[in-house]
Amino acid sequence: MTIYFEDESGISFGFNPEEKAEEVIASVRDHVECPYDIEVSVTLVDTDTICQVNSQFRQTEKVTDVLSFPMMEYDCPGDFSGQAFLDSLSLSPDTQELVLGDILLCSEVVRAQAEEYGHSELREFCFLIVHSMLHLFGYDHMEEEERREMEEEQRKIMNRLGIKR
Repeated sequence: MTIYFEDESGISFGFNPEEKAEEVIASVRDHVECPYDIEVSVTLVDTDTICQVNSQFRQTEKVTDVLSFPMMEYDCPGDFSGQAFLDSLSLSPDTQELVLGDILLCSEVVRAQAEEYGHSELREFCFLIVHSMLHLFGYDHMEEEERREMEEEQRKIMNRLGIKR
């Protein structure tokens, strides 16, 4: 597993975000039973950067907590045998790892949402990585049924990690 981690936010947490990201990413990969070694990029950014990227890619000029940029397509979430997956299969030429995509996480929003929701920054950080990784594995929450399925998977993974509210 290769994780390209970059912290451009200048915000420090009471935990090592690179180590936590790696732990959470591995847990999500194992949960969805991904048959590939994976490659993921994680970048921590400030509110200005995430607002600019959100505007550029989603035509929404506002700050958000996390953005996911999947490289793969799936017939069904986490389906590694479907035609959409096979057609979009992207392996790193250097490592032969599955290139899942990019995660852009706003450190300032992690801090603000942790306070707003009354839980730790660690819990918020890990939850947002889980959420984003599920997007990279094809999960979504646009429709009610999709939302329920994704929330259930998030809950299972957070429990697996031992991270409670």
